[in-house]
Amino acid sequence: MNIKPIIVVLDDYERVARDYADWSAVDAKAEVRVYREALRGQALIDALTPASVVVLMRDRTPFLAELIDRLPNLKLVHFTGTRNGALDTKALAARNIPVLHTGWGPNKDATTEMTWALILAAQKRLVSQHNALLQGQWRPHDTLSPVLHGQRIGIAGLGEIGGRVANVARAFGMEVVAWSPNMTPERAAAKGATAVSFDELVATSHIITTHLVLGPATNKLFGAAQFAAMRNDAIFVNTSRAGLADEVALVTALQAGRPAMAALDVFSVEPLPASHPFTTLSNVLLTPHLGFVCEPVFRKFYGDVVEALTAWLDDKPLPRVLAP
Repeated sequence: MNIKPIIVVLDDYERVARDYADWSAVDAKAEVRVYREALRGQALIDALTPASVVVLMRDRTPFLAELIDRLPNLKLVHFTGTRNGALDTKALAARNIPVLHTGWGPNKDATTEMTWALILAAQKRLVSQHNALLQGQWRPHDTLSPVLHGQRIGIAGLGEIGGRVANVARAFGMEVVAWSPNMTPERAAAKGATAVSFDELVATSHIITTHLVLGPATNKLFGAAQFAAMRNDAIFVNTSRAGLADEVALVTALQAGRPAMAALDVFSVEPLPASHPFTTLSNVLLTPHLGFVCEPVFRKFYGDVVEALTAWLDDKPLPRVLAP
């Protein structure tokens, strides 16, 4: 009697894994277990111990050597997206476990939209205005805000997402300045921006939004000194990676009122604990890491996952194998 391999799909917070792809070919040859809530500690180990394959939703669950060493049946790891900073590829390579990834849908467009949703909501104080109206208040004291036209937006990281953010900023009539570790005046000008130093971007921009890759050079790039240097009306926006900012320093800075407000879609611990200091501050706008979360992206994710799992079960060449 053949025993079906067990495939564990983690972190299906959106509850769409089953609906956004046809799993029938996989179900015919494997037992698929989908977990919709975040698993940690012993619950995670218990869920993964029998698994031959683990499917990760990006880097929602850290998949490091300590955990990998406790999974005797593991034969394949598949993550969604093209990069995973919470995956120990060396530990997997040591056990000759292949790592696969998916392609992307329009995630850059989705993240650009999310960035501007946060900027506009923060600028216009939409959440507080909405809540005040429901409580019978008409135009509370913080109604008046400047318009974006003529204001300076500082974009840290002018790649594909940062460039799209710049396009929208120009449509609003904003002055666009940019910085990145490898920025040149020519690269900035090609995307309609002016290259400035990091210190100038931080100190002079009304909107500061970051779209950088997290690495040794950018880890906690925004810290106490940077927040203290910001304008007293500055809005700090992060839809990229939580590690780009020192969260403890940001909490302290917001309590002191500089920057005036933060609009955040990414956090060092996700899901964000209800006890986190961010949840107690009135000058923070929080969203649950929605930047890449949209229907076409997730259809691409799970479509590619099913394609790869089918190939593995049929002993065919594996698609999109992560290079060592």
